Amino acid sequence: MTDDYDRQRLVELMEDMPIAMFTTFNGGLPRTIPMARQEVAPGEELWFISARDTKHVSDILHDPRVLLSFSSRDAWVALNGRAEVVDDREKLEELWNTFAEAWLPGGPDNPDAVLIRVEIERGEYWDTPGGTVASVISFAKAKLTGDTFKPEHGVTHA
Repeated sequence: MTDDYDRQRLVELMEDMPIAMFTTFNGGLPRTIPMARQEVAPGEELWFISARDTKHVSDILHDPRVLLSFSSRDAWVALNGRAEVVDDREKLEELWNTFAEAWLPGGPDNPDAVLIRVEIERGEYWDTPGGTVASVISFAKAKLTGDTFKPEHGVTHA
């Protein structure tokens, strides 16, 4: 399996996993809620739409570390990253959908609507029952060094 294959496979798996269990930290205590991701791109970031006055937005402002887990009937994806609250009306309009409308009536004009951008630093996936856990994918190293993405050394496959 190649590094590019692992990254591509992770993105493919997430296409059928719209809901993340989104974990934030504040004071060292984890807090997890379900959140719908708005897009999956082959890059290192994910976008979410949220209400501005929520506990998870407050948590992110205090500690940007987040954990995201996605699952389906036969696959699982886990991601570590850093989140930021983003006020970008153009991007909000681009990502807006009927699911967001159900939570935030008024559309992108709702002053409580805000974006959360998560920059992915690491990820791993499990694909099909009886399959193996893929190498931990280190997005940060590739992004910082400009080198081709490589899995971390010493990761045990299940």
